[in-house]
Amino acid sequence: MPELNKDILFLIFEELKKDSKSLFSCLMVNRLWCETVIPILWKNPWCYNINYRNKNSLYSFIISYLSDDIKESLISQEIFLPPILHQPLLFDYLSFCRSIDVDILNDIISIGTSESYNQFLLQLEIYNLLMRKCSQFKYINIRSLQHQIFYFPGAKTRLESLCELECDTYIDSSYFHGLARICQNIQRLIIINRKMKINHGLVKLIENQRNLKYFELKDDFDDEDFIEDPYKEIFLALAQKADALNHLILFLDFIDCYEHTIIQDVLTKLHKLKTLIINNVYVYFSEIQLKMLVYHELEAFNIDFTSLNEASAIIENSGGHLRGILLRYIDYGYWYDNLGEDSLNFICKVHQNCPSVEYLSLLFLSTADHFTEFETLLKSCQTLKSLLLSIPSINKEETGEKLLKILIRSAPKNLREIRFFKEFQFSLKNLETFFKNWKDRPALTILTSDPIYKGDDYMKLIDKYKENGVIREFRCDPGRNNIYY
Repeated sequence: MPELNKDILFLIFEELKKDSKSLFSCLMVNRLWCETVIPILWKNPWCYNINYRNKNSLYSFIISYLSDDIKESLISQEIFLPPILHQPLLFDYLSFCRSIDVDILNDIISIGTSESYNQFLLQLEIYNLLMRKCSQFKYINIRSLQHQIFYFPGAKTRLESLCELECDTYIDSSYFHGLARICQNIQRLIIINRKMKINHGLVKLIENQRNLKYFELKDDFDDEDFIEDPYKEIFLALAQKADALNHLILFLDFIDCYEHTIIQDVLTKLHKLKTLIINNVYVYFSEIQLKMLVYHELEAFNIDFTSLNEASAIIENSGGHLRGILLRYIDYGYWYDNLGEDSLNFICKVHQNCPSVEYLSLLFLSTADHFTEFETLLKSCQTLKSLLLSIPSINKEETGEKLLKILIRSAPKNLREIRFFKEFQFSLKNLETFFKNWKDRPALTILTSDPIYKGDDYMKLIDKYKENGVIREFRCDPGRNNIYY
């Protein structure tokens, strides 16, 4: 095999940048591979699935960059510093670094001291070190940061290229005002909302962004004392980013969308969305608003609590690019007045408008019309990989038999996971017939909550087809009636 040049190797290794195990193996091949891998590994060295708290060697390595006078000052504070490394480093590793993850760095720093003030001093020196050694930053996680790093020498040059920021609302507003002055090219912003109070500096940071593409807000309150509305100003700032925003992900705990209509108003303006995910909130739309929910680029659609009619309207106004439609069908008797007609219409809208759907959750009745429309969907949506089904039925075994026959006849070849929400009861005979007819397809993962499948006869049958490679996994969790994605 001809030797690959460095440029080609770099492109290959870039595809493996999240696979530290493979990259570490590549380091050992030869010097060329090593020289190519090191800058990729060290671009974001904090993202790998390893225990940083126990990485004494990494702590020693970072400390080795500090000057002797700084080391002496830290030692005088009774901070543990490792012995000096006498062997020269093969690379200037920190010069490749383009990220700061404060949580990970604090874990590493805790190796040197457990005393909070000394940790503060050590953090100060290490953040200052990174500001000097790293030419620019693309990603920063500052969820537990105590230092205003934008005041460090060279901070403006390093931070103005920042593309991704993860933070929480415990951070003082003045801190975000400082970042807003420097960082105006953030494309991906993740916020953990920990206070029932608006953070005006964070609002200013959002307003100052020129190309914000991804926005995620997750509630994680330490207390529930309502001080002031923490959402309104943030959503108003987001509405100004409608020309750029592609991905909106919201995990909200304390918002009543019947009284608080700001989310609905903002959603009518964000026409370039590719991802729309709203968890834990029932979002109600008026007829006028529904007509304005036009997302021609939408690929992922997941709202926990919305009516089937509202979901159908959004799907109909999408541009045919939807790959994930994951709605939560909990307490469907409460949310849907006319379940039969609404679910039938929903299935029609999916197979008419979503030829590329890969992940889909469906709720429908066990009538002949619903099963006919469901089979049409299976035949139309040939890219379907994962299917979650909720079919309320009095005669569960008869419904299960009809369903399995349809899946045998018409399931797309790509289908490799089925989740049965609530109780589905398949007889041993019908289940074995289904497994026999699935043998030439990709191995299937099945998830259910009905305890019947914990029985010895079922376990024996399932194990048999696991050994034959028909079943990849059959997981039954009787304590959980919620097997959503």
